[in-house]
Amino acid sequence: MTDTIYALSSGAPPAAIAVVRISGPRAAGALRKLAGETLPEPRRAGLRALVAHDGRALDRALVLWFPAPASATGEDLAELHLHGGRAVVAAVEKELAALPGLRRANPGEFTRRAFVKGRIDLAEAEGLADLLEAETELQRASALALSQGAFSRKVEDWRRRLLALAGAVEALLDFGDEDDVGEGGEPDWRGLEALALDLRDWLDGPRAETLREGFRVALAGPPNAGKSTLFNALVEDEAAITSARAGTTRDVIVRSVAISGVPFQFLDTAGLREAGGDEIEVIGMDRARAELARADLVLWLGEEGEGPEGAWEIEPQVDLASTVTKQVARHRVSAVTGEGVDALRQDLVATASAAMPRPGRVALNTRQRRLIGEALAALESARGCPDMLVLAEHLRLARVAFDALTGRASTEDMLDTLFARFCIGK
Repeated sequence: MTDTIYALSSGAPPAAIAVVRISGPRAAGALRKLAGETLPEPRRAGLRALVAHDGRALDRALVLWFPAPASATGEDLAELHLHGGRAVVAAVEKELAALPGLRRANPGEFTRRAFVKGRIDLAEAEGLADLLEAETELQRASALALSQGAFSRKVEDWRRRLLALAGAVEALLDFGDEDDVGEGGEPDWRGLEALALDLRDWLDGPRAETLREGFRVALAGPPNAGKSTLFNALVEDEAAITSARAGTTRDVIVRSVAISGVPFQFLDTAGLREAGGDEIEVIGMDRARAELARADLVLWLGEEGEGPEGAWEIEPQVDLASTVTKQVARHRVSAVTGEGVDALRQDLVATASAAMPRPGRVALNTRQRRLIGEALAALESARGCPDMLVLAEHLRLARVAFDALTGRASTEDMLDTLFARFCIGK
């Protein structure tokens, strides 16, 4: 953290504008070397001529100066808004590399410094990483809520309530024989149960993996049931080979698409039947069954009642006279004529949307869910505990989990993994 780092923080050139950021204790010196001895007013853009060490003109650019701690990284930070040509960016970066104490930033290093300096917490950093990777409106909204502290504020509320519970228990331990410690000399069991209920509600919420990867919809059924044709219609692409020959689909075909802003992963699987044709087809069916177990939803195109539990009964190929009518079909479709396909899409969007976070609510990732689960387990162990020392220890374990959620307690390996998701200039 003693180095001064620099990087191109905007998109790859050529572009209209290229933003180069400089952060660290030598940022002011670097800015003076390029743009003159007088620094611009803090947080006010100034038009400056940028000059190389040998007096050559590099560019005419907007320059901004953010003295610590009121900057994105919490350190002295400068921004150079250059013309976005490759040669301009390369020339400026070459001058910065030649200055003592400066080096090119590593992936995510600007954001990591902001975390270390307390400008953002760990949950907000995770939200920022998700925001950079967001491809749909739902992903953007959830990531923005996380990056702007919606979840962090909730965790802080949980922590505040937990500390109040723990403080009351400590008072009972130290002064339990005095009259003014608490009503009946009992811990606040109702407050503990209310906190546990709140944690359960969040654990029952949407998963970040579903939001990031898409709602997984697997098409399943016997060979020649029309799975691949319907798959192509849903993804609006000829992704799967269709043929009257049984066993054409030998492996799982996956396509990610967004429908009405909702991310999906559609999976076309091998036809399922009792006796496979050859070894490759058998392997394909084994993979198909594994994917059906992982899917959020299965569209069953086979005999009615023979699909996995919870699968939607789909009556396919309704344009054919040979189609077997299902008594209770959720949808009747023809991927060839388009009949019923739009209604199926709308139903899928409504179902997937219910599994996604509500506006302003974040989806929890695996790490966050694990830590909330640990806090909940500690609270459930604390419920009704007669030994005040053991009760205090359970509450301490819950607080440790809350601290890990926002980075009050974290490991270097976990931080390395998180910030490696960022690009160089972030």
